[in-house]
Parts: sequence; structure tokens; C-alpha cells
Amino acid sequence: MLRPVTAAENLFDKSHEYEQMLDAGIQLSGETREWFMVERIRDLQAQLPPDFRPRRVLDFGCGIGDTAAHLAKVYPEAKVVGVDTAEEAIAHAREVHGGERISFRPLGELDAEPAFDLCYTNGVFHHIPPAEREGAVSLVHRAMASGGRFALVENNPWNPGARLVMSRIDFDRDAIMLWPRETRALLASGGFEETTAPRFLFLFPRLLAFLRFLEPSLARLPLGAQYYVVGTKA
Repeated sequence: MLRPVTAAENLFDKSHEYEQMLDAGIQLSGETREWFMVERIRDLQAQLPPDFRPRRVLDFGCGIGDTAAHLAKVYPEAKVVGVDTAEEAIAHAREVHGGERISFRPLGELDAEPAFDLCYTNGVFHHIPPAEREGAVSLVHRAMASGGRFALVENNPWNPGARLVMSRIDFDRDAIMLWPRETRALLASGGFEETTAPRFLFLFPRLLAFLRFLEPSLARLPLGAQYYVVGTKA
């Protein structure tokens, strides 16, 4: 069963501290966490099939719910469910973002949910002990419908900026990063039959934003601060 790192769980339960620490960590880039969230999902949408229109979306490790709310905007026909282990974060998410199409649940209730067409997770797996990561992927796999996609976003261990940002955030400082090849193998071992090559994002900070037009052509090189791999359930 998925078990969070204790220190990380305690910090995630303090929603406002979480927001403040994350903002302080990423301010070196010159961008906000909202900007990163929007750009990650925009890139993911562009890589998925044009006719891919999920009816149910899972935000795995939803935290305070901002990403779940954004997923509901970009997929207006979908119901979005966020799950997490942090009770106070879930309560915050429900109060701020809960609605007819957006709901939040404890992780333990995931198995009772109807199947999902898309699962999105960002920066969650480096908080899961390595021995328990395959079990977490298997949990997601069980929750997915046939043909469903699982997009797993992680920080890039090769990128010095990503390491610097994590060193500035209390709940990330002792986290164990995932190498891209490891992440792809993890999805396969957890039951996903098809996995994409890693796609790397966020190479240039805001100061060099005029160079960002180059990023799509460099997305297969292990340069950007984050990357994601998409697994498909056959």
C-alpha cells in the first residue's frame, strides 16, 4: 500500500506552508507555480491523440487541488477526482475547488472509484519510498480504464536547476529523484503495456524566455528541469 514519507506528509498537511515553500523554491526561474502547471498540461495535451477526450480524470497526489481545478478547465466534459494522503490538504482542496465536476478523496478510497481515462501526477513519486513505487503504479493501473493514459511528471536529476530548487524546499530536500529510464521501467513493471520516451520541459528560465521557441525541438534531450512519461493501459 502506498505510504508517504512522514516529513513530506506533515508538510503537505500545512497547505499554506506548502504554497509558500514551493513559491520560494521556484522563484529562481522567474516564473510562478501556476505557470509551470499550465505549461506542463498544455504540452501533455499536445502530445496526446487529437481525439483523446477523457470523461474521467484522476489527479494522483492532488495536494491542495490547484491542478485538479485546472484539469477540469482544459477538459470541460470530464469529471476530475483528486486523491491524496494528506487530510488537511484534501480539506483545503474541497473548500476552495470542490464542485459538481471536481471532487477530492483520501487515497484509500481510490479503488472504489469508477475507472479513469487519464491520470496525471506531478512531483509525487520522488516522495514515495523506492520499494513502494511499483505498488503505487499498480494502484493507478487498477484505477484506469482500458486505453487510459497515465502521465507521470518528475523532476530531472540531470538538471542542476531542478536539484537547486529541491534543495531550497524543506519537503523536497531529502526526496529521492527518479531517473527517466527508471520512470519508464516503473510504468512497465506496474502494468502499463505502452510507454512513451521521456519528454523534457523547462529548459530556459524567464530571463531567457526569448529562447523558449527552441524547447519543443529539444524535448527529447535530457536538459529540461522536468520530464514526463506516458503509459497506456492496453
